[in-house]
Amino acid sequence: MSVNASVKKGLVVLVVVLFAGYIFQPYQGEAASQLDKINQELAQVRKEMSAATHNRNQADKNKDYVLSMKDKTAKSVNEILQQINDVSTQLNNVQTQIDTTEANLQKAGTDLEAAEKRLNTRDKLLKSRIRLMYTNGMVSYLDVLLSATSFGDFLDRLDSLKSILSQDQDILENHKKDKATIEVKKKEIEKSLGDVKDMYGKLADYHALLKDKESEKEVMVQKYSEQAEELEEISDDQEEMLIKLAKKISDLEEQKRKIKVYYTGGKLGMPLHTTWHLSSPFGYRIHPISGKRKLHTGMDMAAPKGTSIYAAESGVVITARWMGEYGNCVIINHGGGLWTVYGHIRNGGIMVEEGQTVKRGQKIAEVGSTGNSTGNHLHFEVRKNEEAVNPAPFLK
Repeated sequence: MSVNASVKKGLVVLVVVLFAGYIFQPYQGEAASQLDKINQELAQVRKEMSAATHNRNQADKNKDYVLSMKDKTAKSVNEILQQINDVSTQLNNVQTQIDTTEANLQKAGTDLEAAEKRLNTRDKLLKSRIRLMYTNGMVSYLDVLLSATSFGDFLDRLDSLKSILSQDQDILENHKKDKATIEVKKKEIEKSLGDVKDMYGKLADYHALLKDKESEKEVMVQKYSEQAEELEEISDDQEEMLIKLAKKISDLEEQKRKIKVYYTGGKLGMPLHTTWHLSSPFGYRIHPISGKRKLHTGMDMAAPKGTSIYAAESGVVITARWMGEYGNCVIINHGGGLWTVYGHIRNGGIMVEEGQTVKRGQKIAEVGSTGNSTGNHLHFEVRKNEEAVNPAPFLK
């Protein structure tokens, strides 16, 4: 080969290399720029997801506090109602005492009237005797004695006079006693009636106070109920936002990794490989904690704490963290819009990380009872395009 030919060949190679560098460098730069953009967007979405998780958890904590205050206030209302019942019973008893005292007072009044009549009668008798003594003096009594026809008659007349004088003395003493008794009885009954009526008034005031307290507490219970409902709505909104953010992360991960579709149909693998029982199926039910009718978005598979949980299909982990009512939760994207959700995982029981690719049947977590849970179980969901569907037909 000649020198000129060699030079020409070298120039051609150089031109090709330079041209290739010119052609491919912008595409590589554009790809790197696109990847950076996806990574930045992923970081932003994960930040938003963390904020939404925090807001959801805070709403749940606030709701728990409000519900505890509602229960405490409702208990206080029950205690006040019991006090109202007790005071009502006391009022009835005091009213009975008032009725009895008034009856005694009425009887005492009748007795007083009779006593006053006796006093008037005695008073008239005494006055007549005094008038007789004033008119006739002691001579009349001597005349009675001296006019005796015999000594025996004299003694009889003397005894009679003594009896009359004794009776007069008794009348005077009884007069004093009846008068004193009447005054004492009257004062005692009036005081007793006043005391009982005073007691009734105080109880009536206390009864009114308790009724006011009851009304106040009832208003507080209603207020706490409304706050709990508002917080539940916030919690539900945050949960919906978390699902949407998880979808964003899933889409971005697919763009970044160009993830293939793992699930192409058929049955999913069973997430538990040991004995379990269905404690709650998919569908509407009365929530065991809130007591409200709500869609149960998955199936609850009861099993002992620490039981291994396996991926139902291969895919990419888009969530591996605490998610409000779900507690510790793992969500796997299997491509084609299909996700599986694993909830209530025990603390420290998540075995995978967000962004990690897992295989069907790979251990990803362990059973627990975190979040809104009443016992150890796996809450297993299947979501199609973010919407929860009945997982039972997907399992073997």
